[in-house]
Amino acid sequence: MNIDSPQGNAAAFLHRYDGLAERLPGASIPTVRALRDAAAETLRAGGLPNRRVEAWRYTDLSPMLRAEFREALTAVDRAVPLPAARAERRAVFVDGRFREDLSSLDGLVAASLAEVIATVAGRLNTVASASQPMVTLNTLLFEDGLVLEVPEGVDAGRLELLSVASGETASTVHPRHLVRLGRGARLVLLETAISSNGARHLHNPVFEIEVAQDAKLTHVRVQREAANAYHLAHLGVRVEEGGTYDGFVLNAGGRISRSETHLALLGPRAAAHLNGAQLVADGQLADTTTALDHTAPNCASRQTVKTVLAGRSRGVFQGKILVRREAQKTDGYQMNQALLLSEEAEIDSKPQLEIYADDVKCSHGATAGALDADSLFYLRARGIPADTARSMLVRAFLQEAVEVVEDEPAREALEEAVAGWWDQHGKAA
Repeated sequence: MNIDSPQGNAAAFLHRYDGLAERLPGASIPTVRALRDAAAETLRAGGLPNRRVEAWRYTDLSPMLRAEFREALTAVDRAVPLPAARAERRAVFVDGRFREDLSSLDGLVAASLAEVIATVAGRLNTVASASQPMVTLNTLLFEDGLVLEVPEGVDAGRLELLSVASGETASTVHPRHLVRLGRGARLVLLETAISSNGARHLHNPVFEIEVAQDAKLTHVRVQREAANAYHLAHLGVRVEEGGTYDGFVLNAGGRISRSETHLALLGPRAAAHLNGAQLVADGQLADTTTALDHTAPNCASRQTVKTVLAGRSRGVFQGKILVRREAQKTDGYQMNQALLLSEEAEIDSKPQLEIYADDVKCSHGATAGALDADSLFYLRARGIPADTARSMLVRAFLQEAVEVVEDEPAREALEEAVAGWWDQHGKAA
């Protein structure tokens, strides 16, 4: 198989689809089958992205394409060790399949996608764009996901969405999550992706998120998968008038990880926060890519992404703010900062502003550097051990990004992940 050719690099996934098409959820539903067949044709014609594709220029997927995966299509029903719950309600997915026995969704309008696909088939690919390559791959092979509705005016509190790779097979999982908040609704969604037993797998989740008028979704995502896993997440988000999407993503695992968000502000006074942090260890690559589309007046967006790199690692930030002609009085801010703990570490930063309105306030910036020698000397001169001093400076660097998360359990999860990463990787940097 020639993974350098458009036909070759997607051949293994297409072969799986050809063999599994009749067994995938929705196979008998014309709408779903048409979406899957269209995705297959797109992949046959164009394949998966390589570095000649501008949006993927800094992220080389060839190690993933050389890995051997296989599809199990059988739910893992054995006992799976889970971390302590961070919310009273929890939706658990093991190897991409919903585990009702491990979940608690009391009081929520929520279900497994595989169980209700006939009723939601018309919503697939309406928010996430089918033109995006990982959405295409997900459309081809998705088996399950969470379908969540928060009715108008309801404060649904906090829900933990936990995805676990069991390590039983070197598999690929492609969950499709549909989340919709009604007018004035509220939800805190704490999403965690972890691997047990050092699992080697591809986790390719797609979210289609709709935030109605005056609703607010707080979405905190923690990715702590095994060092030899591949995590490629895509979020499509639409925010209506007066609505807010408050997002934070922490990438702290995976050989290759990419978090890609395409968000549209569709009505006046809509707001978006796309903050995040990347902790990248030796031999790893982490990519945060965002596209913010301001389509209406009087909207605001904020984005601060911090990256810490150790050893021979690579970080990527690509962020675009598009302000359309009708989006007057837009207030957009974007900042990307990188801290390199090694001379072999590398950061690629590509901030973009594309503005067609004439009454806006938009700014962006990017910085990269090593630990401040004067600050390190100051701490060492006061008897603080070198490793502790370095840890203090790294955490201070990340604090600006993490402190914007208002939900305490979510912020604790982020701080725990940062501490765990430093204990495992930072001390050796």
